Order: sequence, then C-alpha cells, then structure tokens
Amino acid sequence: MALCKTEEMRGLVGSAQRLMGLDVGKKTIGIATCDAGWRIATAHSILRRSKFTADMDVLFTLITELGDIGGLVIGWPVNMDGSEGPRCDATRDFAHALMRKRAEMGLDDLPIAFHDERLSTEAVERAMLEGDLTRQRRHDRRDALAAAWILQGFIDGNRGD
Repeated sequence: MALCKTEEMRGLVGSAQRLMGLDVGKKTIGIATCDAGWRIATAHSILRRSKFTADMDVLFTLITELGDIGGLVIGWPVNMDGSEGPRCDATRDFAHALMRKRAEMGLDDLPIAFHDERLSTEAVERAMLEGDLTRQRRHDRRDALAAAWILQGFIDGNRGD
C-alpha cells in the first residue's frame, strides 16, 4: 500500500476496480464506495471506532468482502486557510498505520490518496436539514455521507473523460 498523488490513482487502480472513501474521525470512520467507472460515490456505512487493530480488521474485512476495491481516498482535514494542523497529523498517522498493518497481514498493495475534506460535514449536514431528516437520522448518517462527499469530490476531479 502506498500513498500516491491524486493524479496517480487512476494509473494504479484497475479499470474494473472501485474506490473506497474514508472520513476518519476520533470516534467514527465514515465509509463510502464508488462504481467501477468512478462516476457516483455512495455512502456505505459508519465504523464506530474502538481499538486500532479492531478498526483495521473491520476495514480489511469489508474491503475483502466487497472484492473490487482498488484504492482508498481518505479525507484530508486541512484548516480553512489550507494549512495542516493536528488533525492532518492524525490522518497521516492513520494512513501509515493502515499501510503497515496491511503489509503485516500479507495483503495486496492498495494505493491511498488524500482529498481535501474542508466543509464536507457542513455540506452534508445542510443537505440533510433541507431533506428534513430528524436529528437522530442525521447523526446516524453524517459520517458515511461525508465520506461519500469526499469521494465524489475526488472522482469528479479525476474522472479522465
């Protein structure tokens, strides 16, 4: 598994493979996937975080079950002015730990790219409010929808049409 530049992802992922988007937070990880044509991102699920090893086991099991995930796009939590703060450090550490754990397990290489996640949660929250979702339904879906928002932004910028 390797960190790659955004523009390198298309060349590293097979033509029939999909991407998985992750919105990594302290308490949860929002998970989304896209179609093999990299056109539409869809919210998949939310992983309630516990111990790192358990989180990795759940993610790797999901990737294996889906079978056609060729790369990961992780939300990059830069500050509004574009500078990197402590959340970027935590996200980078998460990605490196993910790569190490996958290598320890002897699993195939899986490229990882970061994508700017500024205002993703706010945009999703606004859309859910406009959709008149209850507070509980918004809470239950927020992180997975934010992951889909991040992944959609990535694929829109890298469609290659």
